[in-house]
Amino acid sequence: MDPSELADWVGLRLVPGVGAVTFHRLVEALGSPSAALGADRRRLQALSGVGPSLAAAVSQRRWARDPQEELARLERLGGRAVTVRDPEYPPLLKEIIHPPPVIFVRGDLAGCRDGGVAVVGSRKFSPYGRRKAEELGRALGKARVSAISGLARGVDTAVHSAALAAGGHTVGVMGCGLDVAYPPENAELMQRVAAEGALVSEHPLGTAPSAGNFPGRNRIISGMSRAVVVVEAGLRSGALITARHGADQGREVLAMPGPVDSPTSQGCHALIETGARLYRGPDDVLGRGVLPPLGPGRAEPVAPPPDLPEEAARLLALVGAEPVHIDVLVRESGLKSQEVSALLINLEMAGLVSQQAGNHYVRD
Repeated sequence: MDPSELADWVGLRLVPGVGAVTFHRLVEALGSPSAALGADRRRLQALSGVGPSLAAAVSQRRWARDPQEELARLERLGGRAVTVRDPEYPPLLKEIIHPPPVIFVRGDLAGCRDGGVAVVGSRKFSPYGRRKAEELGRALGKARVSAISGLARGVDTAVHSAALAAGGHTVGVMGCGLDVAYPPENAELMQRVAAEGALVSEHPLGTAPSAGNFPGRNRIISGMSRAVVVVEAGLRSGALITARHGADQGREVLAMPGPVDSPTSQGCHALIETGARLYRGPDDVLGRGVLPPLGPGRAEPVAPPPDLPEEAARLLALVGAEPVHIDVLVRESGLKSQEVSALLINLEMAGLVSQQAGNHYVRD
């Protein structure tokens, strides 16, 4: 996109009162952000939902800050503005109703191009919740499926950290500017996510976190994902907002059960009662048709090491980024079940495969 055109996209977004709905309405009626910013007040005011004060603000370019300066600050931070018409814009996010017209990005979005899995939950999770969040983060990382969350305390932090530790891709969607560390203790984690995954925000630099920003952030989390997994959540948890957005967007919603008297599981139980799928472990996401078949954006199985015995190499070639059941490996390899079990133990000890729930295996 031409730099001046990009500046107009950012500029229109920076006019106070121009949210996603109004932005799309203006562009649909006038053709482009540049045309909207160049229209006179009467033409703007004639549009549905555009009152006199907003029409004046747009026509007089009363943006909160200069868009050229905003783009320069983004560049110094190592970030960029990505518009909904940019090929880099996440395809799944583009499909939702009134997607953010501009997102601000640090890092690489390629790892989530096929859509990731949103993992959300309580900021005050139990040891059980921590363990299950880390388990899913690791599984997504190993399967090269982007783990998408909100960089908050608790479940979000556990998922991002586990995905990175497994060498995977993760996206942190922020309810503040890309230059604002929130919560403060996650400043180092933010840098790692930006370096090995991506940070995304719809808010300009310097925007402080506020309660009104987080429902929109949650909408982006679910919008970038093929499925939403709620690990632990109370009845008033923001994770339930993400789940509702996911359901409205046609995403698969899964919720993890917990003790019947646990406050941090009441929201999950309510979701299950109203139709969410039961989440027991990574296989419920990676091995049961929730995600699409392996595609260009996902890791392809690599050739087996040349020093492996023939039968081990043949078995390893059947294991990829998507979990495969041991019965399938027995059938496809032509080996006896005892032989397959013994070979899988050796491959696991060599760090070439990992066992997941339900006797499923993935390639490391």
